[in-house]
Amino acid sequence: MAASPAAADARLGVWLAVIASAGFSLKAILAKLAYPHGVDPVTLVALRMLLSAPVFIVVAWREARRGQPLTTRDWVTVCVLGLFGYYGASMLDFYGLLYISAGLERLVLFTYPTLTLLIGWLAQGRRITLREIVASLLCYGGIALAVVHDIEVSGEAATIALGGLLVLGSALSFAIYLTGAAAPIRKLGATRFSALATLVSTVAVGIHFAAVRPFDALAQPAPVWWLAAAMALFATVLPVFLQSAAIRRMGA
Repeated sequence: MAASPAAADARLGVWLAVIASAGFSLKAILAKLAYPHGVDPVTLVALRMLLSAPVFIVVAWREARRGQPLTTRDWVTVCVLGLFGYYGASMLDFYGLLYISAGLERLVLFTYPTLTLLIGWLAQGRRITLREIVASLLCYGGIALAVVHDIEVSGEAATIALGGLLVLGSALSFAIYLTGAAAPIRKLGATRFSALATLVSTVAVGIHFAAVRPFDALAQPAPVWWLAAAMALFATVLPVFLQSAAIRRMGA
């Protein structure tokens, strides 16, 4: 018996989300490879967003020609979610990576699905199933074991705790973005919303960079630029659009 169109669409959404998560996962590895060259988190995030911005500008311009003008409420929604999604989440994550391993960062950051469930329950009254509760408990149990292991190996409990809290803040910021993104994605379309929200994040990152770093901080070694370029394509542009397409098909 063939699956219904809705079921097939939801299944495709799951695969898109999995691929997007794999893309986002590359970010930690690439950042860890870049840090030994002396680049700081703010500059690395700025390079990542700078290199990905042209794609989002072209996409946003193309989608604007096809769609209706955004209302003031639309712009407020896009700006708020953009600040949570790819500005706040990115900054906290990249700072956290200074203190913990990429493996532990992945474990902590991937608490965002359970945080999304919790936010949906608190803010929107969504029901949480027993399966989701059990999965969440297993997730946090695994994270606790990983944290204990890293502390035993390094002996730096305070450092790991700081890094873990920063990355947990990143996961919470991204969960807020995902929870709020479903409605504007339905209205504006996944592609248009993703491009605009990421451009808002790019502007915020640019302001942050200008406030705390000199412009010549962008003069980084070639390996940093190559790693930032890989991050822009494989850990930003592609997963951002895939994630939004997944949300459109199956919700946050």
